[in-house]
Amino acid sequence: MAHGEVIVIQGDHSGCAPPSGHEGVAAAAPAAGVALGSTEGMVLLEGGAFLMGSDDPFAYQEDGEGPVKRVEVGSFWMDAYAVSNSDFATFVEATDYRTEAERYGWSFVFAGLLPDEFPDTRAVAQAPWWRQVYGADWRHPEGPHSSLEGRRDHPVVQVSWNDAVAYCRWAGKRLPTEAEWEFAARGGLEGRVFPWGDVLEPGGVHRMNVWQGTFPQENTRRDGFYGTCPVDSFPPNAYGLYNMTGNVWEWTADWFHRTFRNEDRAIDPQGPSEGTHKVQRGGSYLCHHSYCCRYRVAARQGNTPDSSTGNLGFRCARSA
Repeated sequence: MAHGEVIVIQGDHSGCAPPSGHEGVAAAAPAAGVALGSTEGMVLLEGGAFLMGSDDPFAYQEDGEGPVKRVEVGSFWMDAYAVSNSDFATFVEATDYRTEAERYGWSFVFAGLLPDEFPDTRAVAQAPWWRQVYGADWRHPEGPHSSLEGRRDHPVVQVSWNDAVAYCRWAGKRLPTEAEWEFAARGGLEGRVFPWGDVLEPGGVHRMNVWQGTFPQENTRRDGFYGTCPVDSFPPNAYGLYNMTGNVWEWTADWFHRTFRNEDRAIDPQGPSEGTHKVQRGGSYLCHHSYCCRYRVAARQGNTPDSSTGNLGFRCARSA
């Protein structure tokens, strides 16, 4: 596919999930609707103390992964699965909500998911595998030519932080804090790299949906997927939570800051009181050790609250 006009993005995370650059555009209004407040499909986590962050050789210290800090979280509920296309469709049907990508008219799509004959589109300078595609939104993850056919049980993507918060409010839930997210992802394992341990593919078995092969030219699909996979794919962690790493990045409630966690309180930390980027966790189907080893439980990155991409979704939490 030929490269068109290049989009230059400030920041250093464009390879994982580029910010939208929609400066000056009003955020979408919160959704109207009845707070459902159900804990169906959620797991009750009793909370406790754990070691948050990482100082291991894989850690991106420029992301603020370290130093490791012992923190404590109270009891909370966590969705066992990322919010699916089916879940999000129910919300939209009940509220007539329009996502920010729909309002803006475009979103970012991984070039490898576009057909060869797709019209030339602008690329992200730092990561030309990202393309600005008009008509890409949650119903059309790769643009107008795509649909949700066969993907109702896949995680909803092309949703901004603002969209995720609107869904949570409607459902009577909230986004997890960054500390809650990491506590949940670890599944009770102390200081491990992945939700199941330290080995990427224990016994040669794939445990998450990430890139295999040579990025971004070839994905061998040894894990069985190219793009997103169903939200219940792969075994859950010890807490019964699915796909806490890989598949799609997940929004959290916290503002992103590289050093604030050193200063944040140790009990139920909430992150900075303000900022420009929100924390994303878990990595995605595009993560590969050659350029983005952020498919680990301690890995993090930030993105603007109005940003949406084809590898970014969310799951909900609820206070106990």
